[in-house]
Amino acid sequence: MIHLNMDAGETTITSLIEKHITRLRACRRCRLMQGPVVSGGPVVSKIILVGQAPGDKEPVLGRPFAWTAGKTLFGWFQQAAGLPEEMFRQLIYMAAVCRCFPGKKTTGGDRVPSDDEIANCASWLRDEFAILKPELVIPVGKLAIAQFLPQPRLDRCVGRSFRTVLADQRFDTIPLPHPSGASPWHRIEPGRTLLAEALGLISRHPSFQSLTNT
Repeated sequence: MIHLNMDAGETTITSLIEKHITRLRACRRCRLMQGPVVSGGPVVSKIILVGQAPGDKEPVLGRPFAWTAGKTLFGWFQQAAGLPEEMFRQLIYMAAVCRCFPGKKTTGGDRVPSDDEIANCASWLRDEFAILKPELVIPVGKLAIAQFLPQPRLDRCVGRSFRTVLADQRFDTIPLPHPSGASPWHRIEPGRTLLAEALGLISRHPSFQSLTNT
């Protein structure tokens, strides 16, 4: 875990997050997780997007949301805010509840990370919040939303903004549903309308406006 002490004041945020990413990529805490660690890189931003866990394509391609769910996610931001994928990746820090692929279930589909695996990875997220001091956090999917809100039901949290605290940092949290093609929630009502409202809140947020106006 990173401890921000007196020396940290002499070190740039860029240097801190670069060192953090180096340590993160060397993580081997979870026996059942399948590496390598997936990271979006050392992006210095006041906005953090928090996914659930990478799928099987992301470790190969070396970046979060690299496959079909990512195409949907970035399509949302392109349509709602005119922000293309390449610019999104350059301007917004991309984190996750777990950073390694959990593997497949014996019955098919991706395995849901265990509570111990989530706890093992939580310190990485706390360190990122301590370094970047975000003003806006975008959790994507129920597992990610549950790390910030006590009630992760989509119809009760998507389309709303919440004031939240993590790692002694206070910030706005605007949840999004997971863009997986396996879930129809964001394509039917009330999900479709709530998704549009959430994307509107994000695109109008001062931190997001400051990114897109630079």
